[in-house]
Amino acid sequence: MATGYIELLRMPHASRLITATLVGRLPYATAPLAIVIFARSEGASYTLAGALAALYGLATAVGQPWLGRLADVHGQPRVMLPSAVVSAVAMIALAAVAVDPVLPAALAIVVAGVATPPLEGGLRALWPSVLKRQDRVHRAYALDAVAQEVMFAVGPLVVMVLVAAWSPAGALLVVNVLGVLGALAVVTSVPSRDWRSEPREAHWLGALRSSGMLVLLGAFLFVGISLGSISVAAVAYAENAGDELISTYLLSALGAGALVGGLWYGARTWTGEPERRLVVLVAALAAGYLPLVLAPESVLAMTLLAGASGLFLAPVLACAFVVIDRHAPTGTVTEAFSWLVTVFGVGVAGGTAVVGPILEEVGVAAGFGVAGVGGIAALLVLLSTRRVLAARPVRAGEVAVSPAAAAVEPVPGSGTAGK
Repeated sequence: MATGYIELLRMPHASRLITATLVGRLPYATAPLAIVIFARSEGASYTLAGALAALYGLATAVGQPWLGRLADVHGQPRVMLPSAVVSAVAMIALAAVAVDPVLPAALAIVVAGVATPPLEGGLRALWPSVLKRQDRVHRAYALDAVAQEVMFAVGPLVVMVLVAAWSPAGALLVVNVLGVLGALAVVTSVPSRDWRSEPREAHWLGALRSSGMLVLLGAFLFVGISLGSISVAAVAYAENAGDELISTYLLSALGAGALVGGLWYGARTWTGEPERRLVVLVAALAAGYLPLVLAPESVLAMTLLAGASGLFLAPVLACAFVVIDRHAPTGTVTEAFSWLVTVFGVGVAGGTAVVGPILEEVGVAAGFGVAGVGGIAALLVLLSTRRVLAARPVRAGEVAVSPAAAAVEPVPGSGTAGK
């Protein structure tokens, strides 16, 4: 299993890009938890805390595709570093103004969300020019999903350690400074500086003119709802148990489960259409979310359920990256990947907003039940639109190759480097 990953990480620039992007995405990955904990420490209710976290998700949903389109047109360094700085300054301002009155806090969160740099989409746009071969690119997608789950596993722990050692406001400060340093390391790399998107057709819809993209984004909206609801429900479970650190156990276990699943998925050579494989993986993901509704009193049992629920998250993401690359219109690759971040932001926002009142009115078990409902809804979207995903458009410049040939041939241009 490890041989393919070692080969990948030995490729020039690969380790730096993965690590720097991982650090640069830390503010985005920890924002829902960090905002909820900060707001609760300032006396806000679950409803207000969830609404503020949801506001960040919605603002990110607005900013990601817009910034992704700018990166496709103007290059990564001109977009990603300035936006990272603006986002960090806004989150630090949130730590200074607190949540009462709520309007300045909401404004700071909106600015931070809109300015969140599209590092995820940017990394996936770089892989074809860095790795050259489709088999390496697909493995990189899996490793990228695994790295993302490492971030989601370690991020909550970092936040809670900073909260315990300093304060919720201090946690916001440190995490966002790290985010800027990560973005700086990405945009000063040779692949990021040299990368240029393929010429794009002038169209106001951009990546959204692909029907397959719309189907995929519709499904992942509900996956985002599941993840958003889990992040808030975990905090409520921990408070009921009398130890706030328990929330980090649950979220870190979910991330660890995804890490294991992602490593397994990326180590295999998959045949057949990725669109069909995605349906099976989402079905497994939904099945993993359903047992969370049991919410057992045993912290160990709940932690094990959280770990099991994450097993298929990274495989689902890795497969989705391949599907997006197959359906994105020419010249829109960063924007297309950024739209996935957008629907996640909207979904997470919806999940955090919906689960707050449910936790207060019904209870923790019902809060975790939102995750199961979201997983089932994602599966239903894919099942009802299988024909749309199956009809992949052929893009200009593509040449049909066999799976065996695809493993050794250069990847069709998602972008260019050094031209």
